[in-house]
Amino acid sequence: MAKVESFELDHNAVKAPYVRLAGEERHETGALLQKYDIRFLQPNEDALPTGALHTLEHLIAINLRDELQGIVDVSPMGCRTGYYLVIWDEHTPQEVAVAVRNVLQKVLITEVVPATTAKECGNYKDHSLFGAKEYAKLVLAQGFSIDPFQREVVIQ
Repeated sequence: MAKVESFELDHNAVKAPYVRLAGEERHETGALLQKYDIRFLQPNEDALPTGALHTLEHLIAINLRDELQGIVDVSPMGCRTGYYLVIWDEHTPQEVAVAVRNVLQKVLITEVVPATTAKECGNYKDHSLFGAKEYAKLVLAQGFSIDPFQREVVIQ
């Protein structure tokens, strides 16, 4: 059976919020694909409500593309404690953390959530801009660590 990287992580030992390089794959052509764990909340202690999680997903997916080149996907974690970012080329955890911080600052001034019609979204009724803003404030106040096991805030 293949191993899943996130299932190997000791979720009790990490200290959120953080940005962690969770894996890299290099294609035979030399192209590099990176996967980042962008953790907002402490695993097994808290979880984003689905409306806030969903709205943040929309806002991060759209606005993060203005901050970083090569984004393939931004997806919420099933445990609802953060997001995965899949991106081409080499990026540092600090670069990703700065970009996410910038996006969360934009969330605070957002008035309209994009792509929330039945045509554009598979669960268009489950959004909370208020919740997204509250969790953005919470994460921004705590700042991001680039070490998942030590709370050494480098991006605030």
